[in-house]
Amino acid sequence: MRYVSTRGQAPELDFAEVLLAGLAEDGGLYVPASWPVFSAVEWRALRGLPYAELAARVIAPFVGEAIPFAALQAMCRRAYAGFSHPAVVPLVQLDSNLFALELFHGPTLAFKDLALQLAGHLFEYVLAGRDQRVRIVGATSGDTGSAAIAAMAGRRQIDIAILHPAGKTSEVQRRQMTTVDAPNVLNIAVEGNFDDCQDLVKAMFADTPFRREMGLSAVNSINWARIAAQIPYYAAAALALGAPDREVAVAVPTGNFGNVLAAWVARQMGLPIGKFIVASNRNDILHRFLARNDMSVREVAPSHSPSMDIGVSSNFERLLFAFLGRDAKLTSQTMQNFRTSGKMAVPEPVWRAVRRNFTGFTLSDSDTLAEIARTWREAGYLADPHTAIGLAAARALAPIGLPVIAAATAHPTKFPDAIEKAVGFRPALPPALADLYERSEKLVHAPNNIAHIEGLVRNFANRNA
Repeated sequence: MRYVSTRGQAPELDFAEVLLAGLAEDGGLYVPASWPVFSAVEWRALRGLPYAELAARVIAPFVGEAIPFAALQAMCRRAYAGFSHPAVVPLVQLDSNLFALELFHGPTLAFKDLALQLAGHLFEYVLAGRDQRVRIVGATSGDTGSAAIAAMAGRRQIDIAILHPAGKTSEVQRRQMTTVDAPNVLNIAVEGNFDDCQDLVKAMFADTPFRREMGLSAVNSINWARIAAQIPYYAAAALALGAPDREVAVAVPTGNFGNVLAAWVARQMGLPIGKFIVASNRNDILHRFLARNDMSVREVAPSHSPSMDIGVSSNFERLLFAFLGRDAKLTSQTMQNFRTSGKMAVPEPVWRAVRRNFTGFTLSDSDTLAEIARTWREAGYLADPHTAIGLAAARALAPIGLPVIAAATAHPTKFPDAIEKAVGFRPALPPALADLYERSEKLVHAPNNIAHIEGLVRNFANRNA
């Protein structure tokens, strides 16, 4: 399997090279040169497999010859062995055709664990074979950071620096990052919002001398390995509900578009996913685009669902590239104009083609709390704010007769303030996190300034020199 950049000016790479590169050198995102496709017979053969086995087989075509299948299989088994539910990603039926796909049974209680626990093993395997060291830099709106740190902490050939917007994550999310006691972890609280953090990470990658000096790599969903490792849970859910012989729909709460993109890739591989419902909070750039072709940047507003407080959806570039007929030059021009003007000019026929596949939905903070209360009252199910938005979207927009897989992306205990407002009580932390509020934190505060951030990362990387 070879990978190409959405902007066409970076070299083709294999999976291992894409894993280490993260962002392409031309500023684009890597995608497979072609989509692997499973036949109906091949999909049926995956039914009933343990999750780790299914994941290895679904991810294998994207890995190609870069990693032997037996090694990938062993890494999947290790990655998911510590999840708290034996099914890893259980489906919970909430209504006749509505199912919550629980993606929060990993160590940091969010869906990011499913990709990043595996990514930690992939990085370690590839780096060991090359006797190489990398410095991972990432931006988080809440959950990516803790999941990445949990996956990378203590790994000998990896340093990891995570940027988060100061004061704009939940306390549980922040403490899950800042209380990890590992010498290879640096937490940076940036004065700004998530988009500022994401821009700083992209700027570090765009600074070619700094990128090469530090040996930078990425764990955000700009790294294709993250997307590849998210495809299996949609496959597991669809197969459990009758695929490939029965069509399903998905409803995904998303800000950066990576999670719903993984579901769309599953359809390119042959799974009959008939509809993609994209659920947003008050930061609704995706909803505005899907409703009226308005992909324009607005100021990010804090919400009860902070992991979706994102103004620019980075992974949309991969979908745009596909719907522009893989025209890298046009994709590059569109993205550069978007960066300059703050508004993306998507041709009307392309927008209509996207609309035939994707439907947008947005929910206010007050309605999010009402959805949490409703789901608790009617189904006895406690949903976190992000999941609640996905459930509301599914109820509002689900195609008649299709089972809908609603991605339950985080454990409610991560957002106790919102849960208490909705249902009148605070969910207890699980035993592994029972002392989270007593643990000491370790982080540095920084301005939204690339030179300052690069200095912090460089000093951290050279701390033992």
